[in-house]
Amino acid sequence: MVDARLNADERAEVRAGAVDDHAVAKDLREAYERGRRDERGARKRHPVVVTLTVVAAVVGVGALALAAVNGSFGRAGGVVDDSLATAVTQARPQVDDAASQAAKSLHDAGAAAKSKADGKS
Repeated sequence: MVDARLNADERAEVRAGAVDDHAVAKDLREAYERGRRDERGARKRHPVVVTLTVVAAVVGVGALALAAVNGSFGRAGGVVDDSLATAVTQARPQVDDAASQAAKSLHDAGAAAKSKADGKS
């Protein structure tokens, strides 16, 4: 294995005993490990991408499980559609309430800032 990575002159030196096989093997191993570290550093993973990939995988496994339980992808899609419709129906009033409260808070903060600015002028 080491011999295949050497050029003709280096192979002749190794065969003649001028170069220690263990030293060459050690140098090659160190170079290999350095290369692996460099490549690993060059391909760092972003946590958001990894998280999105895991979420997509979980959703895919869930879809496959629903298809297996319901006997087909069509019926599994119907179950998912019904569940999403129910969730949207239940969440809409809370979302609307949160949006109106946020708008009221912004309006109050704007009025307070305006009155503060008018008082200092």
